[in-house]
Amino acid sequence: MRAHRSRLLIAFAVTFLLALLAGVPGAPRAQATGEEPPRAALEDARKASTELVNGVRGELLKAIEVSGPLRALVVCKYTVPEIASAVSRKYGARVTRVSLTPRNPSLGWGDAWEQRVMMSFDERVARGEKPDAMEHYEVVAEPSGRFLRYMRVLPMVPVCMACHGPRETISESIRSQLAHDYPHDKAVNVPVGKVRGAVTYKKPL
Repeated sequence: MRAHRSRLLIAFAVTFLLALLAGVPGAPRAQATGEEPPRAALEDARKASTELVNGVRGELLKAIEVSGPLRALVVCKYTVPEIASAVSRKYGARVTRVSLTPRNPSLGWGDAWEQRVMMSFDERVARGEKPDAMEHYEVVAEPSGRFLRYMRVLPMVPVCMACHGPRETISESIRSQLAHDYPHDKAVNVPVGKVRGAVTYKKPL
């Protein structure tokens, strides 16, 4: 009897796992349509990503110049989401930053499509391609409609080393603040020139 019950539980668990992997019930699956996005829509995606990158960079550099790298953590935690929200409203799209090694998993994890693209970015860099200006876009079909999906690499640059570099080189004050604010932080030990994350843009067509 006990063995029979164990087999039933295992069968249920396997069935449930397969359903999750298949997306039933669950998040919509994105499937590339193979079509080229409208030029104007793609240009909007590029403009939005540039606005987000420039806005974040400007706020971070200003904070570092005035108060040092520790202040940059405050900007990332509070100001950057506001910048992303403003850009998203302006373009009527979802515009934000994601990473395979996020600092804040509740905000920084990408969906399945975004994770696949970020892994392809890592592979391209490993083959010797420079991450600067690296991008990827597709028109994808989901149960809720067709979307333009666009991603642009955020490369690791020297100014980011104070908070994202080798853990042993990060100052004690920053390590302490990271441990307090982001107990599940994975956004460290990123070498300069590698992929730190990406800007992602998603808008219905």
